[in-house]
Amino acid sequence: MNWAHIHLSLNHLPVVGIIFGVLLLLLALLRKSEELKRVSLGVFVLTTLLALPVYFTGEPAEEVVEHVPGVAESLIGRHENAALFALLMTGVTGIAALIGLIIFRRAKKLPGWVIGAVLVLSLATSGLMGWTANLGGQIRHTEIRAGFTAPAETETEGKQKKEKEEDHE
Repeated sequence: MNWAHIHLSLNHLPVVGIIFGVLLLLLALLRKSEELKRVSLGVFVLTTLLALPVYFTGEPAEEVVEHVPGVAESLIGRHENAALFALLMTGVTGIAALIGLIIFRRAKKLPGWVIGAVLVLSLATSGLMGWTANLGGQIRHTEIRAGFTAPAETETEGKQKKEKEEDHE
């Protein structure tokens, strides 16, 4: 296992975590559940903590893949810049959630402005996480890059495909 493998293994956690937190917070608002609101704030704090090792394994992962054929340094740079911005937004969201949990830990009801602020921050963070993940995917997955066209099928591949289809009939 190398740093690229570790980075790829971890990078889904904050992306899925932030989306889960947003959905949980929306459900909490729909159900008017103070408990779910608090749990969703906890999810945002946890997501912030999970984002740290993902970000800090990015640089060592870059060293592993930067000389692999087909990997463009410009794509890595775009992903790295987006990752920093996403990490900062995740941190702001997590800190806002933590402040809400600490300040209002004894309150029966969390103030609407705290939940509103965390919701707006988490929606923005979710978008940034998705954008960052997409840019990261483009580093090795040419099929998701803008302007991608699938290579034309060679005559041999076409014959093999046709034979395979005939065998299944």
